[in-house]
Amino acid sequence: MKKLLFVCLGNICRSPSAEAVFRAKVEDAGLGDAFEIDSAGTLAYHQGKPADARMLDHAAKRGYMLTSIARKVLLRDFDEFDLLIAMDDDNYRELRALAEDDASRAKVKRMMDYAPETGVTEVPDPYYGGAQGFERVLDLLETACDRLLADLR
Repeated sequence: MKKLLFVCLGNICRSPSAEAVFRAKVEDAGLGDAFEIDSAGTLAYHQGKPADARMLDHAAKRGYMLTSIARKVLLRDFDEFDLLIAMDDDNYRELRALAEDDASRAKVKRMMDYAPETGVTEVPDPYYGGAQGFERVLDLLETACDRLLADLR
Protein backbone atom coordinates (compact mmCIF):
# COMPACT_ATOMS: atom_id res chain seq x y z
CA MET A 1 0.00 0.00 0.00
CA LYS A 2 1.26 3.49 -0.90
CA LYS A 3 0.64 6.20 1.66
CA LEU A 4 0.44 9.83 0.51
CA LEU A 5 0.11 13.03 2.52
CA PHE A 6 -0.82 16.22 0.66
CA VAL A 7 0.40 19.39 2.40
CA CYS A 8 -0.42 23.10 2.16
CA LEU A 9 -0.28 25.95 4.68
CA GLY A 10 -3.53 25.68 6.68
CA ASN A 11 -5.01 22.43 5.33
CA ILE A 12 -8.37 23.96 4.38
CA CYS A 13 -8.13 24.61 0.62
CA ARG A 14 -5.38 23.07 -1.48
CA SER A 15 -4.28 19.95 0.38
CA PRO A 16 -7.79 18.69 1.25
CA SER A 17 -8.69 19.26 -2.41
CA ALA A 18 -5.63 17.31 -3.55
CA GLU A 19 -6.62 14.54 -1.14
CA ALA A 20 -10.16 14.42 -2.55
CA VAL A 21 -9.13 14.65 -6.21
CA PHE A 22 -6.48 11.96 -5.86
CA ARG A 23 -8.85 9.73 -3.87
CA ALA A 24 -11.49 10.04 -6.62
CA LYS A 25 -8.96 9.17 -9.32
CA VAL A 26 -7.74 6.17 -7.31
CA GLU A 27 -11.31 4.95 -6.79
CA ASP A 28 -12.16 5.45 -10.48
CA ALA A 29 -9.13 3.32 -11.35
CA GLY A 30 -10.31 0.57 -8.97
CA LEU A 31 -7.24 1.03 -6.76
CA GLY A 32 -8.87 2.14 -3.51
CA ASP A 33 -7.21 -0.63 -1.52
CA ALA A 34 -3.76 0.26 -2.85
CA PHE A 35 -3.55 3.74 -1.31
CA GLU A 36 -3.89 5.56 1.98
CA ILE A 37 -4.47 9.26 1.37
CA ASP A 38 -4.49 12.14 3.85
CA SER A 39 -3.73 15.86 4.07
CA ALA A 40 -2.20 18.26 6.56
CA GLY A 41 -0.91 21.82 6.91
CA THR A 42 2.47 23.20 7.87
CA LEU A 43 0.71 25.48 10.36
CA ALA A 44 -2.11 24.81 12.81
CA TYR A 45 -4.18 27.92 11.96
CA HIS A 46 -7.32 25.94 11.24
CA GLN A 47 -6.67 22.72 13.17
CA GLY A 48 -9.88 20.79 13.81
CA LYS A 49 -11.86 22.69 11.17
CA PRO A 50 -13.35 21.37 7.92
CA ALA A 51 -12.26 22.64 4.52
CA ASP A 52 -13.05 26.22 3.53
CA ALA A 53 -16.72 26.52 2.51
CA ARG A 54 -15.84 28.06 -0.86
CA MET A 55 -13.47 25.20 -1.65
CA LEU A 56 -16.13 22.71 -0.55
CA ASP A 57 -18.62 24.28 -2.96
CA HIS A 58 -16.31 24.37 -5.96
CA ALA A 59 -15.10 20.82 -5.35
CA ALA A 60 -18.65 19.51 -4.92
CA LYS A 61 -19.62 20.95 -8.32
CA ARG A 62 -16.99 18.62 -9.80
CA GLY A 63 -18.10 15.67 -7.72
CA TYR A 64 -15.34 15.81 -5.09
CA MET A 65 -16.18 15.45 -1.42
CA LEU A 66 -13.76 17.19 0.93
CA THR A 67 -14.19 15.32 4.20
CA SER A 68 -10.86 15.93 5.90
CA ILE A 69 -10.44 17.90 9.10
CA ALA A 70 -7.49 20.29 9.22
CA ARG A 71 -4.44 19.18 11.12
CA LYS A 72 -0.78 20.10 11.33
CA VAL A 73 2.01 17.97 9.88
CA LEU A 74 3.66 15.87 12.58
CA LEU A 75 7.15 14.39 12.72
CA ARG A 76 5.65 10.91 12.71
CA ASP A 77 4.12 11.66 9.28
CA PHE A 78 7.58 11.16 7.81
CA ASP A 79 7.55 7.60 9.18
CA GLU A 80 3.93 6.84 8.31
CA PHE A 81 3.80 8.18 4.73
CA ASP A 82 5.73 7.24 1.61
CA LEU A 83 5.31 10.68 0.03
CA LEU A 84 4.61 14.12 1.47
CA ILE A 85 3.47 16.28 -1.43
CA ALA A 86 3.76 20.05 -1.00
CA MET A 87 1.45 22.46 -2.78
CA ASP A 88 3.99 25.29 -3.04
CA ASP A 89 7.65 26.10 -2.51
CA ASP A 90 7.15 27.47 1.00
CA ASN A 91 5.46 24.23 2.09
CA TYR A 92 8.20 22.24 0.35
CA ARG A 93 10.96 24.11 2.23
CA GLU A 94 9.07 23.83 5.52
CA LEU A 95 8.64 20.06 5.13
CA ARG A 96 12.28 19.55 4.20
CA ALA A 97 13.37 21.62 7.20
CA LEU A 98 11.13 19.56 9.48
CA ALA A 99 12.48 16.25 8.16
CA GLU A 100 15.05 14.74 10.48
CA ASP A 101 17.17 12.88 7.93
CA ASP A 102 17.92 12.47 4.23
CA ALA A 103 15.50 9.56 3.88
CA SER A 104 12.66 11.71 5.21
CA ARG A 105 13.65 14.67 3.03
CA ALA A 106 13.61 12.39 -0.02
CA LYS A 107 9.90 11.70 0.61
CA VAL A 108 9.03 15.39 0.12
CA LYS A 109 7.84 16.23 -3.42
CA ARG A 110 6.20 19.20 -5.12
CA MET A 111 2.68 18.70 -6.46
CA MET A 112 3.25 20.56 -9.69
CA ASP A 113 6.34 18.51 -10.52
CA TYR A 114 3.72 15.97 -11.63
CA ALA A 115 2.33 18.41 -14.21
CA PRO A 116 5.30 20.10 -15.88
CA GLU A 117 3.28 20.58 -19.06
CA THR A 118 1.26 23.29 -17.29
CA GLY A 119 4.28 25.55 -16.86
CA VAL A 120 3.08 26.15 -13.28
CA THR A 121 5.41 25.35 -10.40
CA GLU A 122 3.04 25.92 -7.45
CA VAL A 123 -0.62 25.36 -6.66
CA PRO A 124 -1.67 28.94 -5.81
CA ASP A 125 -3.45 29.61 -2.54
CA PRO A 126 -7.03 30.66 -3.43
CA TYR A 127 -7.96 31.79 0.09
CA TYR A 128 -7.91 35.56 -0.52
CA GLY A 129 -9.17 35.47 -4.10
CA GLY A 130 -12.39 34.91 -5.94
CA ALA A 131 -14.14 31.93 -7.49
CA GLN A 132 -11.67 31.61 -10.36
CA GLY A 133 -8.87 30.88 -7.89
CA PHE A 134 -10.68 27.87 -6.49
CA GLU A 135 -11.43 26.61 -10.00
CA ARG A 136 -7.78 27.08 -11.00
CA VAL A 137 -6.65 25.02 -8.01
CA LEU A 138 -8.96 22.18 -9.02
CA ASP A 139 -7.82 22.35 -12.66
CA LEU A 140 -4.17 22.09 -11.61
CA LEU A 141 -4.81 19.32 -9.11
CA GLU A 142 -6.75 17.23 -11.61
CA THR A 143 -3.86 17.42 -14.07
CA ALA A 144 -1.17 16.71 -11.47
CA CYS A 145 -3.13 13.89 -9.82
CA ASP A 146 -3.53 12.11 -13.17
CA ARG A 147 0.24 12.05 -13.62
CA LEU A 148 0.92 11.21 -9.98
CA LEU A 149 -1.36 8.18 -10.19
CA ALA A 150 0.21 7.08 -13.48
CA ASP A 151 3.69 7.37 -11.92
CA LEU A 152 2.68 5.33 -8.87
CA ARG A 153 0.96 2.51 -10.79
